[in-house]
Amino acid sequence: QVQLVESGGGLVQPGGSLRLSCAASGIIFSSNTMGWYRQAPGKQRELVALITGGGFTNYADSVKGRFTISRDSTKNTMYLQMNSLIAEDTAVYYCNARNTLRNSWGQGTQVTVSS
Repeated sequence: QVQLVESGGGLVQPGGSLRLSCAASGIIFSSNTMGWYRQAPGKQRELVALITGGGFTNYADSVKGRFTISRDSTKNTMYLQMNSLIAEDTAVYYCNARNTLRNSWGQGTQVTVSS
């Protein structure tokens, strides 16, 4: 069974940083494309960052240069390092893992950027 468990969300001031974690079980990183998505109130869910099974990454223009997606294969954990946070980053952030057979989501974690 695939299970994705997120942690690291919370309240942070503008300009601050957060590191989100997604602990994955039941998957092999090399066989999955994984990513972080976010959804703000009244808006559709959008892709934030993606990492392929081969380790290639892609970012939304709005976060490029500020966010970094990475994986630790020994811990089976994916991360999203978020720096220089702004109010527009406020959203529920979701971990995703996709392959040819399944598309799995975490429970979501709230990130609030406010002074």
